[in-house]
Amino acid sequence: MTHKAGFVNIIGNPNVGKSTLMNALVGEKLSIITSKAQTTRHRIMGIVNGPNYQIVYSDTPGIIRPHYLLQKNMMQFVDAALVDADIILYVTDVVEKMQKNPSYIEKLSMIEVPVLVALNKIDKSSEDEVRELMSQWQALLPQAGIYPISALEGFNLDSLLQHVLDHLPPAPPWFEKDRLTDKSLRFFASEIIREKIFLNYAQEVPYCTEVEIEEFKETPDRYHIQAVIYVMRDSQKGILIGKKGAALKKTGTQTRLDMEEFFQKKVYLELFVKVLPNWRESRSRLRQFGY
Repeated sequence: MTHKAGFVNIIGNPNVGKSTLMNALVGEKLSIITSKAQTTRHRIMGIVNGPNYQIVYSDTPGIIRPHYLLQKNMMQFVDAALVDADIILYVTDVVEKMQKNPSYIEKLSMIEVPVLVALNKIDKSSEDEVRELMSQWQALLPQAGIYPISALEGFNLDSLLQHVLDHLPPAPPWFEKDRLTDKSLRFFASEIIREKIFLNYAQEVPYCTEVEIEEFKETPDRYHIQAVIYVMRDSQKGILIGKKGAALKKTGTQTRLDMEEFFQKKVYLELFVKVLPNWRESRSRLRQFGY
């Protein structure tokens, strides 16, 4: 039987459930998830293997109008995903307006690879409303397949997977068959810390924060991880640390427990907070952080 393999690139606006969908399709939590927009900053690949296929899913940042250099670089991940895809999986949901980011919809209408539209969060809508939205999306993108799903509830994902497999091109595997992702354990350590910052802190603090793993050592019984959380101002440093260090301790404990579950090994974690003014506009710093 012919082997199939290809890149299925997931794009869409913030908060429509792209990361939840990729995690559900891959069967592992590779992308961090919070209710805040712009949680995903990098392009993250999740690899699903079968006897005769390999699907390389690619989660991307939510589509936004950039206001600073970090966001511009994040949108480059999205633009690249439109170029190198074998299949585009555009994720929308039952509440967002179809007119949002019309330039990307126009790009989808002109793209040559198969486009699948995943209408997410249908558990929050009625059957009639879902049918009407499907009809509207089909009129907007006549060449696309429209699939109502609930990534959170796992509804209709088998059908979506089958349609992905139907459109996957014949090809040998791009990665080793036991590979789960293109990212390193060090990367996931930094992402788990970032997720807890997004969950525990409000307003602008998470968006002014970046995490760098300075030390990542494995011993027979545990990982030793030393991480620096960079912020832009002294006031943000004070908020992150909290009174007598309570806020940072809470974040560190939550992070360590999640790391131990993810790595399946004990973790010794040290967190430090440093001020790095205006890092979001520094090309050298963004390169250092992988953007």
